[in-house]
Amino acid sequence: MDVSTTRRDKNAWQWAMMIMTPEWIDRDMVETARRTVTSKKDAPALLDRVRWEHLSEGLAVQALHVASYDDEGSVLKTMHEEYIPDNDLVMTGKHHEIYLGDPRRTAPEKLRTLLRQPVVRT
Repeated sequence: MDVSTTRRDKNAWQWAMMIMTPEWIDRDMVETARRTVTSKKDAPALLDRVRWEHLSEGLAVQALHVASYDDEGSVLKTMHEEYIPDNDLVMTGKHHEIYLGDPRRTAPEKLRTLLRQPVVRT
């Protein structure tokens, strides 16, 4: 397990921002859109890193966290160090989070985040 997740050591994180797309969107469509925007004047920085990727996680442990993003550590620690091993599960795949609120419009203590960890049974 990467303890930087539960320590909240954000400098050690390797992360990607993802957005769900309709099933009819494919890799070629994303690449065409990326090239079109890149050709425009003042294209956004890091646009070359935009890519289409399929996420298929299978079985996962999930918890709803209601509070500031910075307060997730104890929930992740319980999930990773207690619940998963106590239920004969092993972490696999990438931990990810689904943000259910807009941090620009929601008080930090009311932010809702789904914390997900793909697992397999032992």
